[in-house]
Amino acid sequence: MKRKIICPILILLGLQSCQNSNHQEKNAVAVEVPSTPVLSYYVTNNFPHDTTLFIEGFLFHQGKLFESTGSPLDMTSTRSLIGIQDLKTGKLDVKVELDRSKYFGEGIVILKNKLYQLTYKNQLGFVYDATTFKKLKEFKYANAEGWGLTTDSISLIMSDGTDQLTFLDPEKLSPVKTISVTENGQPLAKLNELEFIKGFIYANVWGTNDIVKIDPATAKVVGKLDFNALAVKEKNNNPGALEMNGIAYDPASDKIYITGKLWANIYQIELNK
Repeated sequence: MKRKIICPILILLGLQSCQNSNHQEKNAVAVEVPSTPVLSYYVTNNFPHDTTLFIEGFLFHQGKLFESTGSPLDMTSTRSLIGIQDLKTGKLDVKVELDRSKYFGEGIVILKNKLYQLTYKNQLGFVYDATTFKKLKEFKYANAEGWGLTTDSISLIMSDGTDQLTFLDPEKLSPVKTISVTENGQPLAKLNELEFIKGFIYANVWGTNDIVKIDPATAKVVGKLDFNALAVKEKNNNPGALEMNGIAYDPASDKIYITGKLWANIYQIELNK
């Protein structure tokens, strides 16, 4: 009789143990959340930056650092400019200025000796000769807003504050394709200033001190740079500093330069290999 009673009890306990084990395994799987790899870097230098520059675009071309800026109407000292940065003095050699009562300057890019510029809410872009800065033409786009620009040497790549990146034909200035950027399976919105570096798109994420690394083939974020410590340092020394924005890559030196709106510094960084 004891065997008949004990065996069912043992079997029942065994089943409960298996069920509990399975339940724990399921719970373990449910709480496991993928995380974006954090990329490490180090600051190698810093340079002065004019604190009236509300930066919207940043790039290197033929060894020169170009910057474009916007002009919020409530910040009367700001102007919508395109110019070349003097890293020694922090002064911008102005080449183009937009009428701030009509336009808010946004991202820029240079491709095949043409400089392209977006505006914020006009759904209008401008094309200039990259040597003389003479305006060649204007173009319209369907995106509700214009934010950042870069190039993969074939297409112009445009951000508009959403999770979408639009690839434009540089001659027709019409969309070739659009990709939706995701991070850990979720749409990543507020993509801002852009830079194409060694096959990847790097993007400031507006409202954060992060720069994300995007694989254009999959539209997935494959890495992230955290600049919170650097942004806090900038803010402590320059209380007027606003959000981080601006990524420029110099292929000749293999250095990256970053800054922000009304920042007092441009920082030169290198990524740890």
